[in-house]
Amino acid sequence: MNRNLRTALIFTVPPLIMLGLAAASKPLYDRFCRDTGFGGTTRIAEAAPSDIIDRTVTIRFDANVNNVPLKFRPLETSHEIHLGEHGLAFYEATNTSSHPVSVIASYNVTPHRAGPYFNKLECFCFTERVIGPGETKTLPVVFFVDPYMDQKPLMDDVHTITLSYTFFETQDFPGASNGASLD
Repeated sequence: MNRNLRTALIFTVPPLIMLGLAAASKPLYDRFCRDTGFGGTTRIAEAAPSDIIDRTVTIRFDANVNNVPLKFRPLETSHEIHLGEHGLAFYEATNTSSHPVSVIASYNVTPHRAGPYFNKLECFCFTERVIGPGETKTLPVVFFVDPYMDQKPLMDDVHTITLSYTFFETQDFPGASNGASLD
């Protein structure tokens, strides 16, 4: 191989590989978080477990907005449930502006290590919705904490899990422009 071709390959191939890795990093990281619960990412379940055990945890509810003209709040601040038991919580969002707003909510849980055990059966997250001027919407969340959490020594000190939602305007949502699923 001649020297010029080798030099061209050395200066072309590594940047192309780095560009490819950069383009794939966001979808790969999102998938990693969904699969492992890393960063407080919860799981979406199709059915709750049949086992309910005696151990209880307190679920705290948190509501935030990211530069959106909404008044957003949980209708209850906490709820104690047994591991494996269904929980039901409601949030309320009111448009405080004089025009419709298009919004999407994202969520996470803390402590982050509880993410793999916190499962949602029904959620208003990642669904684009339009809230009219002065309109109030009540938004349900159905969830459970996997009883398998009780078998993990690392989780013995977890007695409270915080479920936190943040509303973004649709065009400002971090996943909107990268083809993220809006389940």
